[in-house]
Amino acid sequence: MFGGLTHEPAVELANKLVEITPQAMQSVFFSDSGSVSVEVAMKMAIQYWNAKGQQYKQKFLTIRHGYHGDTFGAMSVTDPVNGMHSLFTDTLAQQYFVDAPTCSFGETCSDDDIEPFRQRLETSKEKIAAVILEPIVQGAGGMRFYSAEYLRRVSELCNQHDVLLILDEIATGFGRTGKLFACEHANITPDIMCVGKSLTGGYVTLAATLTTEEVSQTISNGDPGIFMHGPTFMANPLACTAAITSIKLLLESPWQQNVMNIEQGLVQGLERCTQLNSVKDIRVLGAIGVVELYQAVDMKTIQPMLVDAGVWVRPFGRLVYLMPPFIIDQSDLETLTAAVYQVLSSL
Repeated sequence: MFGGLTHEPAVELANKLVEITPQAMQSVFFSDSGSVSVEVAMKMAIQYWNAKGQQYKQKFLTIRHGYHGDTFGAMSVTDPVNGMHSLFTDTLAQQYFVDAPTCSFGETCSDDDIEPFRQRLETSKEKIAAVILEPIVQGAGGMRFYSAEYLRRVSELCNQHDVLLILDEIATGFGRTGKLFACEHANITPDIMCVGKSLTGGYVTLAATLTTEEVSQTISNGDPGIFMHGPTFMANPLACTAAITSIKLLLESPWQQNVMNIEQGLVQGLERCTQLNSVKDIRVLGAIGVVELYQAVDMKTIQPMLVDAGVWVRPFGRLVYLMPPFIIDQSDLETLTAAVYQVLSSL
């Protein structure tokens, strides 16, 4: 850990993250994994309000079907039905959940769509430290793509009611949805942002939590004058160097065109799955393709079949989803989508 010291790769990576994320993101806290970056974000929000003399703001508000990680704080804001809540009922903090929006990506958000969120925020704002959401794409909790206007209206409500907004960009960051960060679809800036996964291209474990100067300085000026978290391997030089190199490779590549090509390939390749009676929906956004079935898959059956078909895919629940690397070529993408169709049609 830094322990009052620092090193060149951490400084360089922090500068790069500040440069490429929304302008208000000016302070960076490194951690070891996405789950821990969410823990850090939640602790930041609570410590921020504590420093402002509002110690009672300790709760978090989110939408159902979300996934934020497997550590205790992250689990508490993960979907209470699809998550692991039942095993840890007496231990997990109890948070506020509202139904996820039904307005899909590309659609407008009506007053009815935002009403459950608005009501809960207005009712419980005195206790809520922050809202936490996966922007635009809900990942492992359901692979749902929701309206950018909904996200924009959530941001507006947080500002109106003096509640922080945490955006979990761990799965959506670094170009996955067609924007460098998914919050750009809604043209909003959070108070706190989590990044991970693609930060190092998947080679070395590393994550980061970014925040505004308002949040970081309020914490630093409050009691006890430091942020209360310190992972042993935070910002280790090897991981930071891997992240710097990965980000450089991404930004110097035609990544927008690559993601657009993948999106087109996924649409074309998965379209034939609509012919199958077992398929409920096909949806694609950027370099994310999802086949939703009517019934949950049998992992013991389907995963070996996919491997035998030459692809490494991990379905879950009723979903077979694809998030291929940006360097995938057209031939491999066709192999990938053809294997999904082949296996689903044989079930």
